[in-house]
Amino acid sequence: MQRVLVLDKNREPLMPCHPARARELLREKKAAVFRRFPFTVILKYRDGGDKQDLTEKLDPGSKKTGIALVALFVRRGPTVIWVAELEHRGASIRKALEQRSGHRRHRRGNLRYRKPRFGNRTRPAGWLPPSLQHRVDTTCTWVARCCRWAPVTSLSQELVKFDLQAMQNPEISGTEYQQGTMFGYEVKEYLLEKWGRTCVYCDAENVPLEVDHIHPKGKGGTDRVTNRAIACHDCNQEKGQQPLDLFLKTGKGRRRRTLVNAKAFAGKDAKKIAQRKTHEENRLQRIQSQAKAPLKDAAAVNITRWALFRALRETGLPVEVGSGGRTKFNRSQQHYPKAHWIDAACAGESGASVRLDPDHRPLLIGTKGHGERQRAMLDKYGFPVGHKSVAKFSQGFQTGDMVRAVVPKGKFAGKHVGRVAIRARPSFALSTTALEKPFDVHPKHLTMLQRSDGYAYH
Repeated sequence: MQRVLVLDKNREPLMPCHPARARELLREKKAAVFRRFPFTVILKYRDGGDKQDLTEKLDPGSKKTGIALVALFVRRGPTVIWVAELEHRGASIRKALEQRSGHRRHRRGNLRYRKPRFGNRTRPAGWLPPSLQHRVDTTCTWVARCCRWAPVTSLSQELVKFDLQAMQNPEISGTEYQQGTMFGYEVKEYLLEKWGRTCVYCDAENVPLEVDHIHPKGKGGTDRVTNRAIACHDCNQEKGQQPLDLFLKTGKGRRRRTLVNAKAFAGKDAKKIAQRKTHEENRLQRIQSQAKAPLKDAAAVNITRWALFRALRETGLPVEVGSGGRTKFNRSQQHYPKAHWIDAACAGESGASVRLDPDHRPLLIGTKGHGERQRAMLDKYGFPVGHKSVAKFSQGFQTGDMVRAVVPKGKFAGKHVGRVAIRARPSFALSTTALEKPFDVHPKHLTMLQRSDGYAYH
């Protein structure tokens, strides 16, 4: 169960408590709500208290980063008490930069008198593209936040590739060194990410998946990762030594895919069935192209992992590191399902034995930014056609604030909780999860719940 973060009256972090204990403190007026997301209470009278070792563990990813707080209890051992999944927006940053670059290129292409300025475009040492630097910055932000709201004593990050075989047997060498307890975990984890954790032959999900050779080894296939794919047990056995094109045309493989498609598209319209038919006809081409395609997400993580490690080391806390293969080995040995926060809890050597509830619901954190710097509204050619208001605050609110609205009458009468977007006119736009579109509400009906901090929570 997700614990509640606790601060003393001096805003110093204490050990997180059970939600029932937090409700009791709030009911007896001994504590007040400090933050709603993540839910944090502050004690009104207590100053200091007993603390235990608390490790913040990270599973950095390209799209999501898992965060887990693991407490080292004396009786129960390492136990997960708070988890979250941080969703990055590197793709949207890259798209915005490409759009800006295109607009600039088009504008400057019409200004032939302008001199080139390539000489002043220098980059400092250790420079990362903004879409990658964003991953490092947001992760470090939440590391600092957790250290501010919980008594974190150490950090753990999924980072390097290592094997303990050499420590156990110093004389091991050659291929024996590579075939230890970690053999196969690094390659399979790469293939699972590359192929989307689904069977490439029948699109089956949530089933045990195996590594299959696209071109069979018995017919000259190699062990390179470009010749490997992920398949379910039935498809792997049925394919056997058949070439890929022949297997996709055989009756067994076709019947299996037809059965899976019939279950997935039962009751769908004819248009979607036709799209699925086209999807099946192009399966051979997609498998062959995907086998040679690089894994961009893995490359992004590989580029940013050392920058994140150096940033974590600057916090002054001891940092434990472990490979992705070690994380998967720890998770599979403890029979835990795949999830970003579970990978974070199982990261490093300390994740070999950790207690957690697989049904634990993590706090989902989405990065939204703090607005935009662009003041000009551009046309499709990149030329300004208007300017936006420079006002960021209006009547005590700003875009992104979490508010409670009590609308007395009208179509949207009732109580609503959501995020507000300020406007020049008196009414603001309120977006809620219950309604598809935002609606207008006057600021006099709004009550502040939490200031905008650049993140959205669920």
